[in-house]
Amino acid sequence: MTHEVETQWMGKMQFNALVNGHTVVMDAPERVGGEDSGPIPKPFVLSALSGCTGMDVIAMLRKVNKPVTDLAIKVTGEISKQPPIEYTSIHVVYEFVGDEANKEAALEAVNASQEKFCGVSHMLKKILPLTWEVNYNKRQIFNNNILQAVTLG
Repeated sequence: MTHEVETQWMGKMQFNALVNGHTVVMDAPERVGGEDSGPIPKPFVLSALSGCTGMDVIAMLRKVNKPVTDLAIKVTGEISKQPPIEYTSIHVVYEFVGDEANKEAALEAVNASQEKFCGVSHMLKKILPLTWEVNYNKRQIFNNNILQAVTLG
């Protein structure tokens, strides 16, 4: 099995990618010759990561019948200062809202996604540091970014 994306230049700095029958618009800001009609390409890496791990987590919680009310995922990519401009590290924040009885299942689902199931995370970890934290009902219950900072410091 393979994945294939077809991308067409639409003029100026806009490119439209056809992904599984869905059109994704990418463009550049006006200051560099685009019309800002879509996001620049690089953050799609962060979007792919958030969608991949989010789908893993929700699927696992459904499977064990430990639903949550809400899940928001914020992914931050630190950018290099010199060309090629690339991500030098990525940090994922999972924000859960739900029954306190399901807190441990949510943490287990995140760790399983990050360590075992999310292919995007697995690929990215080969090339840069990727850390994550988990907040449940506005309380932090896990953060390996702190552990890494202590270990490296």
